[in-house]
Amino acid sequence: MKERAKELKASARRDARSAKARAEGDAEVRAKIAEMPDADRVLAERIHEIVAASAPDLAPKLWYGMPSYARDGKVVCFFQSAEKFKTRYATLGFSDLARLDEGSLWATSFALTELDAAAEARIAALVEKAVS
Repeated sequence: MKERAKELKASARRDARSAKARAEGDAEVRAKIAEMPDADRVLAERIHEIVAASAPDLAPKLWYGMPSYARDGKVVCFFQSAEKFKTRYATLGFSDLARLDEGSLWATSFALTELDAAAEARIAALVEKAVS
């Protein structure tokens, strides 16, 4: 909760759409990723690159201590470290703002253990769809 309060205080001081805010958010996300254990760090770095390439209008920011990507200050997708939540896999999650709707049932999070070309292509397609 302390980490979230710190994030809210920092984001309140900056305009989410400014270039400076995007740069600060990117630096914070990269610093958080650098703190992760190797397995999570490798996944998070690649997710960061994929999201930046697939949806450049999403701004990186920390959300409850996790790397996330937001539009107009509202989180669209995020990365959960396996280590932080003591789970056997990391997670790529999407908020209700992501436009992934397919009928009356669709996935909002995906388990990640490793990334290959097929998984990276699927993630890029999901992110693009989420912001469409």
